[in-house]
Amino acid sequence: MMSQSHGPGRFEIVLIKPSHYDEDGYVIQWVRSTMPSNSLACVNALARSGAERGILGRDVEICVTTIDETNTRVDIDAIIRRLQRSGFFGFVGFVGVQSNEFPRTMDLARPLRQAGVNVVIGGFHVSGCIAMLSELPPDIAEAAELGITLFAGESEEHFDGLVADCARGEMQPVYNHMKQLPDIGELAAPPFLASEFVKRTVGNVTSFDAGRGCPFQCSFCTIINVQGRKSRYRTPDSVEEIIRANYAQGVDRFFITDDNFARNKDWEAIYDRIIDLREVQGLDVRFMIQVDTLCHKIPNFIEKSKRAGVTRVFIGLENINPDNLLAAKKRQNKLTEYRRMLLDWKAVGIMTFAGYILGFPNDTPGSIARDIEIIKQELPIDALEFFILTPLPGSEDHKVLDAKGVAMDADMNRYELEHVVTDHPKMTREEWQQAYYAAWQQFYTDEHVETILRRAHASGIDVYRLMVVLLWFASAVPVEKVHPLQAGLLRRKDRLSRRPGLAQEPWLSFYTNYVLELARKQAALFQRWRTMRAICKKITQEPDSRAYTDTALTRVAKGVEEDMQLYTQTASAQSAVTRERRVAGV
Repeated sequence: MMSQSHGPGRFEIVLIKPSHYDEDGYVIQWVRSTMPSNSLACVNALARSGAERGILGRDVEICVTTIDETNTRVDIDAIIRRLQRSGFFGFVGFVGVQSNEFPRTMDLARPLRQAGVNVVIGGFHVSGCIAMLSELPPDIAEAAELGITLFAGESEEHFDGLVADCARGEMQPVYNHMKQLPDIGELAAPPFLASEFVKRTVGNVTSFDAGRGCPFQCSFCTIINVQGRKSRYRTPDSVEEIIRANYAQGVDRFFITDDNFARNKDWEAIYDRIIDLREVQGLDVRFMIQVDTLCHKIPNFIEKSKRAGVTRVFIGLENINPDNLLAAKKRQNKLTEYRRMLLDWKAVGIMTFAGYILGFPNDTPGSIARDIEIIKQELPIDALEFFILTPLPGSEDHKVLDAKGVAMDADMNRYELEHVVTDHPKMTREEWQQAYYAAWQQFYTDEHVETILRRAHASGIDVYRLMVVLLWFASAVPVEKVHPLQAGLLRRKDRLSRRPGLAQEPWLSFYTNYVLELARKQAALFQRWRTMRAICKKITQEPDSRAYTDTALTRVAKGVEEDMQLYTQTASAQSAVTRERRVAGV
């Protein structure tokens, strides 16, 4: 997405969504990455709207370049030359920068600043630190010392002002809009990325937010401290505009990024609008949404989700241990509600994804393994993804640990919810890390994958479609060494884009290892694909496979007391099995 015009009346805006480094120091990048960033879509739309409106006057052309580093190489020298041709009239903006992306952002920003380019950094890391800490941490303080502008908060009502300040040579060191949450109801420039951008990702999917903010108080969450606990919403008109604009360019799959779409006060009006688009006007649009564990209690919500084209839902399961949930202020989650809700989604044939956090205070390697077995037995989840409990800057957990002087890793590159970055009361860091890797292996065994597919087939879900999802989730960590949400199709590595401080590998050894690595990964993926496909074929050919049932599909608990009883009894049974296996030497 680049304008080719050049000349003295040209103001350059280069927007970059940075990636981060893998364990070997190489930028994580793919031939095709996962879905585009909503933050990038939002800021891109604001920048292009400003250009179309001529906010710097009709004699100044505003040129906007948008880059997602997860699928596109960032050529710093080319960017510097581009800004030089305009007399450094413009800026480079790093958009939606999360904590784990901040080191990479700084490595890109330093040569830009050295060349005299204006640089702005926004996103959750900057916003969260400014919102929650009394002093700037060293990495953000370094950015300020380099003359990098820090942008905290949401940009909808402030982007034009940032552009105008830059054009006048009056950019402020810090723009702090944390207490000025914008009304996103009716925006002249809703989030948008052109189709050529979406084509560099997997599945023809783009993302947008129908609302922001979350009413819950989870201590590990940054959203409530960056986007606020007061929910704000787009109107049905605005959502329809986003869908139509994308459909017109051939993009028809969407991820609604709201932390909890079920609590959007206009969810039904939005669904009714989408249902009309699908059932009356013939637009085959489909969605993935995020919800809480109580959404099934909202009348008509699940039924209308189906009619509105929702094919997948992500649920913040987080944990099933009652003591852990209470410690995390996750009072709204209960094991019995999980099952009720999951069965209701299955009844309409919608896939269920869930996130599970490892490392709450009561967790041990043994209890984590036990609880995963409970989930496998008791809850009909289609795909489960694991995260390490991480004190992200911007969360209450981080603020508390920082105030107490508790040791946390200084390298923000590790704050991607996949690496242990602080101590645990009951596990060593190594035990905690190994429990994370073991969880993926434990849940995605061939036996349990077959159980998941059998449950799905009995619920009317297309097992071959689900198989693709399971292949992605089961393979990302053991094969690609990254979380499924960061995975993509065919890993790309640039020999010269290694993290500063690490040696550049010789040309021959680098590319020899790279080719062998790709071959090993593709072989592993192919073998897993063959196994899963054989399972699907077996299930679909069995005459009575639609009648399959098990504990997770049939048992319905009745209340909170039974919830506690169920967890305690099942946990005791799992512990007994573990003890028996230990005695038997298994």
